[in-house]
Amino acid sequence: MSQLDKKSQAWSALFSQPMSELVKRYTASVDFDKRLWRADIQGSLAHADMLAAQGIISLQDVFSIQEGLAQITKEIEQGTFEWKLDLEDVHLNIEARLTQLVGDAGKRLHTGRSRNDQVATDVRLWLRDEIDLILALLVELQKSLLDVAERHTDVILPGFTHLQVAQPVSFGHHMMAYVEMFTRDEERLTDVRKRVNRLPLGAAALAGTSYPLDRDHVRQALNMEGLCQNSIDAVSDRDFAIEFCAAAAVAMLHISRLSEELVLWMNQNFGFIDLPDRFCTGSSIMPQKKNPDVPELARGKAGRVVGHLMGLITIIKGQPLAYNKDNQEDKEPLFDTVDTLKDTLRIFAELVTGIEVKPEAMEKATLKGYATATDLADYLVKKGLPFRDAHETVAHAVKAAISHQVDLSELPLNVLQQFNPAIEKDVYDVLSLRGSLNTRNILGGTAPSQVRAQIARHRARLS
Repeated sequence: MSQLDKKSQAWSALFSQPMSELVKRYTASVDFDKRLWRADIQGSLAHADMLAAQGIISLQDVFSIQEGLAQITKEIEQGTFEWKLDLEDVHLNIEARLTQLVGDAGKRLHTGRSRNDQVATDVRLWLRDEIDLILALLVELQKSLLDVAERHTDVILPGFTHLQVAQPVSFGHHMMAYVEMFTRDEERLTDVRKRVNRLPLGAAALAGTSYPLDRDHVRQALNMEGLCQNSIDAVSDRDFAIEFCAAAAVAMLHISRLSEELVLWMNQNFGFIDLPDRFCTGSSIMPQKKNPDVPELARGKAGRVVGHLMGLITIIKGQPLAYNKDNQEDKEPLFDTVDTLKDTLRIFAELVTGIEVKPEAMEKATLKGYATATDLADYLVKKGLPFRDAHETVAHAVKAAISHQVDLSELPLNVLQQFNPAIEKDVYDVLSLRGSLNTRNILGGTAPSQVRAQIARHRARLS
């Protein structure tokens, strides 16, 4: 290790033995936390400006720091910056290079702060920007789903419960269920962002600092919404990361549910949809295969993100206050969660628009499950029969249809009247798939007119 690098490690003067190479590799985080470099520089610039405003460092020091950090930004962007394992993490790497460039001014930058509040600030700044990107991707996915729903509002799909045919629904209505899910994901992440966007800087190691810092000055410069009010909590809190990972896990669960349906619907035994070739793969041995790899992989990645959430919770659960080295382990699961969610949202926004819907197959499948049985029960209730009696009557009618291997709508009127004499010719309007769809004309219902109203509502929200 060079003399410069030794001096960059503020704790090294206390130690009489150099760190072993094994421990160095085990404890270093620079290989993965260097992605925080832009947030680190952003926080340092705000901190330096405040130090000068408070008369803690000189204006000349600030100018030197600004010039040095600008040079470092250029080097990192151009790929010429040398990341050193000896310097452990992104923060010391940047500080060492800054000191190399501007001398003592670089050493003064760390006045009034610790790596504890520095890293907490950097992660929050980085995650805030990533949340903004994810929110934009969620909007794009919702818009893709709205487009599919609008094109297929009148397409009849068998609605399932227990994966058994239950009632006819609009395929557009089914797609709108996912719009609602991703809307809630958007709301959750927007709410999480508020708690992410709070400033720990000024907490120093854990007790605050004796320097007359103006924390609100830094907060405003970084466009953060609040200050962490307790210095111990400020450096040890990782709730914001856990909250984000929880919200991300729920979003991935929604994607996983959609993926499962796409996989099922593409199966030849369903045949409801096809996916574009660019989202599928073939088989190395079976030439006829077209495998829905993207939805399948998304299902798997949902488990990965849920695992990261569990990992973060486990890291934090046994820690005494304040900061502990365990917290270094928060970054890799957090980073991978962000990357996985962004990549998945991006690819699904494109995949959804390419879904090829097969209305005939959907309607044929709907006819197999006596999907209008509830409509017949509702018809009898309107004729004055109590619902439980109507339910039993229709069960007998379904049994007769099964024995004759026909749909309810194909039973002759005289046969239907054997189950209840109040049944009249207009029953066939009720027993048709289209008629069933149109009767559910209630807010949130599957009637095409209601689906179109929901599409319009969401388009106005997303515009």
